[in-house]
Amino acid sequence: MKFTAGKEDLLNGIRIVERATVVKGLQPVLANILIESFSNNQVKLTATDFDLSITTIITAQVEEEGKYTLPAKKLGDIISRLQDELVKIELNGSSATITCKNSKFDIIGISANEFPPVEENISEGDSIEIETKPFIKAIREVVSAAAGYETNNLLSGVVCEVNKNVLEMAATDGNRLARVREVIKNNSADSEKVFEMLISSKVLAELSKISLLAETESIKICKEVKKIVIALDKTKIITKLMQGQFPKYNQLIPQTFPKEAVVDKFSLISALERVAVMVNEKNSIVKFEFADNQLKLSGDSPEAGNSQDIIDVKYTGEPLTIAFNYKFVLEFLKIVESEEIAVKLNSSLSATVFAPCSEEDYIYLVMPVQLRG
Repeated sequence: MKFTAGKEDLLNGIRIVERATVVKGLQPVLANILIESFSNNQVKLTATDFDLSITTIITAQVEEEGKYTLPAKKLGDIISRLQDELVKIELNGSSATITCKNSKFDIIGISANEFPPVEENISEGDSIEIETKPFIKAIREVVSAAAGYETNNLLSGVVCEVNKNVLEMAATDGNRLARVREVIKNNSADSEKVFEMLISSKVLAELSKISLLAETESIKICKEVKKIVIALDKTKIITKLMQGQFPKYNQLIPQTFPKEAVVDKFSLISALERVAVMVNEKNSIVKFEFADNQLKLSGDSPEAGNSQDIIDVKYTGEPLTIAFNYKFVLEFLKIVESEEIAVKLNSSLSATVFAPCSEEDYIYLVMPVQLRG
């Protein structure tokens, strides 16, 4: 194996695939990146943790075909510190020599024969090709609402449906629910066919980050019964589809709200962050009191004391006191793009919906916390 590549191309490729490496796994080779050089002047980088595999292809000047695995972290550290010049990588027995201008490194790796096979080819019978930008935007708006604990728990997944030119995504952890709908360009061969999938929120979060490195206007998704391949230009993400029946989340959203407040997003973020200084971190409860065009926020901790803040809002309904885990509300506020937020209310114990006042079809439902006394 011997090839020469641009530093930025190589570093970009490493940063894309290293997200699938395992730092402390039972198999040391899972902390490595498989590097394969081909005679058509392409170098393929692959990483896997068995649940998630990522491959990407970069252009290089290949002198000798070959393959070898090198530790992802060490390789990334070396390449990131090199000058912005051509980088040469050559295999010498059990190590690879990396040279760039006056810099030289010998890095020990593991034989490519020990790297587990990654099957990235999949039938395209059930597939879609859609715009990347709204798809990634939808991921960012819902992924934080998914449960983060067990990877095999359905609530740690995100449900996604593409119906003609409408994308719908939703996630819930049982305490909150995020749902977004986006109008998209559907370039699929059969754009009339409804495409559905339930996929790990962790995988989608990684996809969102990778999309910044692998910029492309469209994204192609192919799925089989248990497997899915997501392709962005020369990068592929291969993972398992989650199996099971996701909750019928649209039935959880109240149809009417007798009370509604309109708040400035930035004012609410600032006030919440101030009040949260004195909140008990075990429950993260902040009390919201709506009355006469004002919102009073308050928090307390038996060990530390209490805090309160008042901001102006648009609210003319009957006074209402309700409490939330403030972290759930803050996460929504820091994701949503609209500067004005509608807070749709029923009672102090009913689900509350936070939604942008813009035309965007995005709702974030939060279950309130029951206050003692």
